[in-house]
Amino acid sequence: MSNVILILVEPQFWYDHGQESMQTILKAKQEGVAKNVIMFLGDGMGVSTATGGRIWAGQQLGMNGEEHELSWDKFPFTGLSKTYNVDRQTTDSAASGTAFHCGIKTRQGVLGLSGRAMRGNCSTVEGNEVESILNWAMAAGKSSGLVSTARITHATPAAAYAKCPERNWESDRKIPDSEKNCSDVSYQLVMQNARIQVLMGGGRAFFLPEGVADPDPDPSYDMNKASRTDGLNLVEEWKKEKASRGFTHSYVYDKTGFDNVNPQDTDYLLGLFNQGHMQYEVERNKTKEPSIAEMTAKAIRILSKNDNGFFLMVEGGRIDHANHESWAYKAFAEVEAMNQAVHAAKNLTSEQDTLIVVTADHSHVLAIAGYAGRGNLITGLSGMREGEPDVTRATDGLPYTTVVYGNGPGWTSGPRVNLTEVDTHAPDYRVDSVVPMSSETHAGEDVAIYASGPQSFLYTGTHEQNYIPLVMAYASCVGPYAEGKLPCAKKTAEQCVTVINQPDAAAIPRSLPWIIATLTVLSMLPVLW
Repeated sequence: MSNVILILVEPQFWYDHGQESMQTILKAKQEGVAKNVIMFLGDGMGVSTATGGRIWAGQQLGMNGEEHELSWDKFPFTGLSKTYNVDRQTTDSAASGTAFHCGIKTRQGVLGLSGRAMRGNCSTVEGNEVESILNWAMAAGKSSGLVSTARITHATPAAAYAKCPERNWESDRKIPDSEKNCSDVSYQLVMQNARIQVLMGGGRAFFLPEGVADPDPDPSYDMNKASRTDGLNLVEEWKKEKASRGFTHSYVYDKTGFDNVNPQDTDYLLGLFNQGHMQYEVERNKTKEPSIAEMTAKAIRILSKNDNGFFLMVEGGRIDHANHESWAYKAFAEVEAMNQAVHAAKNLTSEQDTLIVVTADHSHVLAIAGYAGRGNLITGLSGMREGEPDVTRATDGLPYTTVVYGNGPGWTSGPRVNLTEVDTHAPDYRVDSVVPMSSETHAGEDVAIYASGPQSFLYTGTHEQNYIPLVMAYASCVGPYAEGKLPCAKKTAEQCVTVINQPDAAAIPRSLPWIIATLTVLSMLPVLW
């Protein structure tokens, strides 16, 4: 028996571990006002994907893996988010993005519009627009930024700024002739959201008109499916607008340009590092694209110059894409890349004034199956261990991988493949699936919310997904909780100080029930609003 196993079978080890976790929660800074809010969104990072990513990351460090902790595993408060939307049991990233950005649930495929809007119908936009936590923060004088490893016009970041009945209208080329009264997502970002200070991700092709050469073209990318037909060069329009207002600004498209940006001398930053999505982390050309952690750190350094604070959303967008392809290895590597970004954010901010929330928009049909032994590689085989009971064995006598998908392109017709000699640890290994589909699907179960910082305890419990930005707004006193509107965290703190400072000491015990009742009601306001 190894030394590790000897430790794990000792009751005292688990008592000490539990006590340490309890003390972490008891010491957590959970009250006060959030000057800054950072939301990390793992696109498609359901609980099984997060668990697999945790084990995978630990095993890369030479550990068994199961005992490893990602940065958000150490957060003091955790809750669950119900991800269904107005018309679907299982959501897409547009409807879910509108929920966790704007505080309302809407229809599948719709960005920044209420459920009264109909997908693909331009005539239903007017009067159904809703504002986001990003808008609320900027209205309060805070800085703002959006970072993604997907296209910056993709559904998750787009839900923060676009009002569009179809998520796929990222360029004017994508809008059908019958709906040309609508503005595309890229146009809305540059021409209607000029105050967003930091924008980094992929999607460069949607900003450039046809006939304009890309500064770093990918030979495999078809510009004719993305380039603009209206003649607008949105990169030049972005630069021109910043210059007209006298702001220092940088547009960069590669790692060299990114590295040369000095946050102290930069008011606005636009980084478009790929024509389409940014590369998967395991394939990333480190001389061309920054990591999600590097982008996060640069964004925070730029935004932190505002004494009023900031709102920043960071998306690990390619977790979702890897799962759709049934590439579990790549999905887990993307989770770890986002984990490093959260580490960077924690190191650059204070828990005293920064609310950090890590969550997902939806899950995927990934499962961790079988009864693999401790330390078994998460991308390895699970069944057919010599001497184990039949319950661990597949009835066809063949081994199977620990991770499997409920549907997707990993399905094969006929008898299952004997995986004994197959390298299931390869990044491009397509994991088995039960139902044949060209692309694996989202899943409808709840996803986790991890939180630290001011008012983070409000995420404890099970909540509708639209609750997420309302707590952010309450904690930072913006939007519906701005001055003169609903009481926010600042008002709560002032009321408590007023009561406790009463000159009659005997009044304190008499006031405690009132204090508790007041705090209870105030904590429910995001739900009641």
